[in-house]
Amino acid sequence: MISGLQDKVVLVTGAARRVGAEIARLLHAEGAVLALHYRNAAAEAQALVAEFNSARPGSALAFQADLLETDHLPRLVEDVAKHFGRLDALVNNASSFFATPIGGIGEREWNDLMGTNLKAPLFLAQAAAPHLALARGAIVNITDIHAERPLKNYALYCAAKAGLAGLTRALALELGPHVRVNAIAPGPILWPEGGAIDAATQANIVSRTALKRCGDPTDIARAVRYLLSDAPYVTGQILAVDGGRSIVL
Repeated sequence: MISGLQDKVVLVTGAARRVGAEIARLLHAEGAVLALHYRNAAAEAQALVAEFNSARPGSALAFQADLLETDHLPRLVEDVAKHFGRLDALVNNASSFFATPIGGIGEREWNDLMGTNLKAPLFLAQAAAPHLALARGAIVNITDIHAERPLKNYALYCAAKAGLAGLTRALALELGPHVRVNAIAPGPILWPEGGAIDAATQANIVSRTALKRCGDPTDIARAVRYLLSDAPYVTGQILAVDGGRSIVL
């Protein structure tokens, strides 16, 4: 398939599972070459690599990194660019999510939630910027509807995602005109693992969408494809993919 993503090299963080894996699958189907970042999900990442390379040999490779180890992030970017010879796009998808009720927040929680959701995207973008400028490439960050509409007991996560939304706009200004930077703010797509959000809360969240249903990981993947491939005059924007939840008071 010939498309705006044909043979473009895309680094997707947190690509082994869930929404990240769906983003990777759709971009690969559009002709992209995938650098699949993972932290612990080695088996899932290698399975995706095998799936992609069986369809197009040499079109994917997995890269392991702990995004909280900031000093290692430039090396991750350089390893991708060295292996594939270029880097055209960065998708900052990886994220930590857990409750932090006020009164129980410590340095560990701060470092984890701010590190994965805000600090790592910044340092990855900074490392990738020279490669992306050469390619006239793009960055897509995954924020959250809760960057604007906070979720009770998740103050630190919400603050981190709000920071990522602000960073998206700032990077669009800093990296223009050669690199576009946008973000996607999902609503209810996949519920967190481990029952972090109970059934009653899930039902309440869905009831507060205009479409009265959950979305699908493919909805996020399609939005990523649009921002990378079909939006040459869009930068500094936060695209809500939330079933209309952000318009319901």
